[in-house]
Amino acid sequence: MKVIQINSECGRGSTGRIASAISRKLDEKGCENYILYSANHRSDDPHGIMIGTKLMLRVHQLLARIFGDTGFHSYFATQKLIRTIRDIDPDLILLHNLHGYYLHIGVLFRFLKEYDKPVLWTLHDCWAFTGHCTHYQIARCYRWQSGCHDCPNRKEYPYSWFFDRSRSLYRKKKELFASVEKLRIIVPSKWLSDEVEKSFLSDKPRYVIHNGIDLNVFVPTETDFRKKHRLENKIMVLGVAAVWNYGKGLDIIIELANRMDPQRYAFILVGTDDSVDKSLPKSIISIHRTQNQKELAEIYSAADVLINPTRQDNYPTVNMEALACGTPVITFDTGGCSESGIDGFTRVITSKNTDELEKALLQVSFKTQEESAKCSAEAKRFDERSCFARYVTIFEEIVEKNGEISC
Repeated sequence: MKVIQINSECGRGSTGRIASAISRKLDEKGCENYILYSANHRSDDPHGIMIGTKLMLRVHQLLARIFGDTGFHSYFATQKLIRTIRDIDPDLILLHNLHGYYLHIGVLFRFLKEYDKPVLWTLHDCWAFTGHCTHYQIARCYRWQSGCHDCPNRKEYPYSWFFDRSRSLYRKKKELFASVEKLRIIVPSKWLSDEVEKSFLSDKPRYVIHNGIDLNVFVPTETDFRKKHRLENKIMVLGVAAVWNYGKGLDIIIELANRMDPQRYAFILVGTDDSVDKSLPKSIISIHRTQNQKELAEIYSAADVLINPTRQDNYPTVNMEALACGTPVITFDTGGCSESGIDGFTRVITSKNTDELEKALLQVSFKTQEESAKCSAEAKRFDERSCFARYVTIFEEIVEKNGEISC
């Protein structure tokens, strides 16, 4: 069996690591497999094949911001991708994030319709069934259930400076995605599955496969992080995100840090940058984004609690990573956050406000080794080896029946 994955990243970032983890499971089965990815970041994954160039990507990005038609540029890069697919001649194609300014989805889906091979699409956000945005929870916009227009997220990623193309893009996506008869949907959370059921993709068979993490990396780890930052006598409150903004609850964490006693609580944010640093009070320790997962596991292990006041999300990896490192989690009830919890070690704030989060935080005490070990043991269900093994099982079933399978 030969499998091609297509994603905006390979081996890095949340979706890039997922693609590489699936690739490793395919290796174990002796399956030839490749990851076709954008030129935004070069990958050292041996399965990776870069499509396009950074110049092409930047041109697509600029044109999309001017004209508002994200996903309908990069014509030549997409033609190269199609030639690569034809040369490899896979038995099955797995799509991940197709936004990111590196593909012409019209060209790609017209090819997939004619190619007539089984296609699976893992939705890591909501972009596939909206006319513009990747998430709509903050805006509380549900026009996508019938037809997008007057998009409140036009100036959010994927940015459009001047034009609202949500109505026409919604129609184009609906037509293109419906045209691929053998398209199947994979979603990482029950929450997203329920959202897809309300969309124009509802007639596509779908599977819920929760994402997993590498439990060889994310385990309770000895670290001198507390000593290095002089936090031995403080409750260490951790926040982790790839990008810190309003959607991730940055304002809430800043307000909490200003409310809590700095002699008792220490706030650490991982994933910041120079622009975020300017908005942080001196009481918050800022650690810029790291691709070093072992370093991240050490920080998780040092913390007494992870707080995740995310306002829009699907199935956040950071919750699982913290729990696997033996650190309890306080999270808002957003997207699939409650699905990645562990009883006794995850507190879900349904009201999604700072006051309730503060009340929960005041109940946090110093983490004990016994609690950490029990939490980590319960997190074994997040093991990516078992989570992503289901992908391979589904691949085999679909290929065996030449795509004629229902979920």
